Amino acid sequence: MSTGKPTQLTMSQLREADNLDLGASDWLRIEQDRIHRFADATEDRQWIHIDVERARESPFGTTIAHGFLVLSLVPKLFFELAEFPDAGAIVNLGLDKVRFMSPVPAGAEVRLKARVISARERSGGLAFRVRGTVELRETGRRAMVAEVLFLAQPTPIQEA
Repeated sequence: MSTGKPTQLTMSQLREADNLDLGASDWLRIEQDRIHRFADATEDRQWIHIDVERARESPFGTTIAHGFLVLSLVPKLFFELAEFPDAGAIVNLGLDKVRFMSPVPAGAEVRLKARVISARERSGGLAFRVRGTVELRETGRRAMVAEVLFLAQPTPIQEA
């Protein structure tokens, strides 16, 4: 569904964004190796994530990705959908309403559907809220929903 070309949003356009649909990212496969690396980085080594043999006997029949791994991929997938050419920086402000809806089995493909739902002036920039849904290709089910808060800071004016 991704066109391969992110939506270009200037600070002015972002300021006016209200319920702006950004579409869907490309599909991303969540391989077991990524799950293992996330477990190592976070020291969250629950067997359901890393023990392939034992997980075969689980209700899922396989290992599953950490919910926080799925959440951590939102910025990567979001920036496939939108670029901010006159923003000097886009920083995370936080999250609201995060829910993990369905497990993501190792080897599954996910994508992000995103919508800018509001923007307002804050700290010399624009705070904007994105409603995102991570969905599973194999089932079409929602794996996660969240509202992500970003702050777009304008590019500093360069002196001649």
